[in-house]
Amino acid sequence: MSTRESRVERVASLIRDVPDFPSPGIMFKDITPLLSNPIGFQAAITELVTSAPRPIDTVVGMEARGFIFAAPVALALGAGFVPVRKPGKLPGDTVSASYELEYGENTLSIHRDAVRPGARVMVVDDVLATGGTIGATAALVRGLGAVVAQVSVVMELSFLNGRDKLAELGIDNYSALVTV
Repeated sequence: MSTRESRVERVASLIRDVPDFPSPGIMFKDITPLLSNPIGFQAAITELVTSAPRPIDTVVGMEARGFIFAAPVALALGAGFVPVRKPGKLPGDTVSASYELEYGENTLSIHRDAVRPGARVMVVDDVLATGGTIGATAALVRGLGAVVAQVSVVMELSFLNGRDKLAELGIDNYSALVTV
């Protein structure tokens, strides 16, 4: 078994199933055991860094779990980290993008000066579900004139077809450590 396979298996083994959360019939994929295990957490960061095309100028992470993975990836790549947050959480001049949820709508914001035009940006999050959060983030990054060079997630919930949504948005440089 390769070192990469070993790291990915470790990451997968530390994602816990929680039945009936947040509501009956849902099987929640809990990453807190991964975060509390330093070897597993390091394995996830190493694999996210390995998946990055070079050079990357900025790593963007979405509130809140995306911050946990994006910030150390940015440090490892020698890139800046930019948070994408819910409305009203960032001071100063921001731009926002809304996206559809299963039951409603949500909005994300980024500082207007967070990335420079032409910058190569890596978007990092914990999970790809329907693609709404990542799609809105990519729209924000592109709206600022930057290039989405890579989208990387720790886990993809393939049954929700988020990868198809990313393809519709022209995002083809994508990786997931674990696909369920």
